[in-house]
Amino acid sequence: MNSLLFLQRHLHLSARTFKKTPRNLKGKSSTEQRWIVRQLSDPFVKAAHVHNYRCRSAFKLLEIDDRYGLLKPGFSVIDCGAAPGAWSQVAAQRINSVGTDPGSLVGFLVGVDLLRIPPLDGAHFLSNCDLTDSATQTELRYLLPDGVADVILSDMAPNASGFREMDHEKLIAMCLCVVDFAEKVLRSEGALVCKYWDGSKAGQLQNRLANIFREVKVVKPKSSRKESSELFFVARYFKKQ
Repeated sequence: MNSLLFLQRHLHLSARTFKKTPRNLKGKSSTEQRWIVRQLSDPFVKAAHVHNYRCRSAFKLLEIDDRYGLLKPGFSVIDCGAAPGAWSQVAAQRINSVGTDPGSLVGFLVGVDLLRIPPLDGAHFLSNCDLTDSATQTELRYLLPDGVADVILSDMAPNASGFREMDHEKLIAMCLCVVDFAEKVLRSEGALVCKYWDGSKAGQLQNRLANIFREVKVVKPKSSRKESSELFFVARYFKKQ
């Protein structure tokens, strides 16, 4: 199913939503013009505005969760690299952390990022905090009910340097830190989703996940741009030691 059909089927958007909006590009650099044109022609950007998601990345998590059913009412979830909060919006809805569904269990959501994360109902955010810092990890464990999480999400990424392999290695290192943390806090049979950029170190990360989870899948969501090397590992059924 292509991206447009996915949106229309799952989000009930009309064709009018996808029409390109004219914009005055005078005075913009060629790079800025390309970015603006890409944004204007991107149906997921438009759908994010329609559905009040903070950015288009929300649809990546929606697709992953629709396929694997990771987020359930009553679950405790950690969102790593949460800013600006689009994944947290999806997670809060699906785990019922706001408590808007009186017939379901109420979940708990905590997000962490080096950047400031705007407040969100149903989420506790640790802004300007480094997940790799032991003090941050201690605070996360303190906040979690019973000190454990059912699902860990990571959409973290380093600032791109323009050197693809270097950026890839940095992101793999960040993912490995998330895996280290997951081993400390994830509940038995829990799940982990982490973004990575394809490259020479991906196998190292995949092998590490395969050692502690009973199932590891590689996913390229339809909402992930085709030209991007972005992929996601979806690891399920954590083997708690």
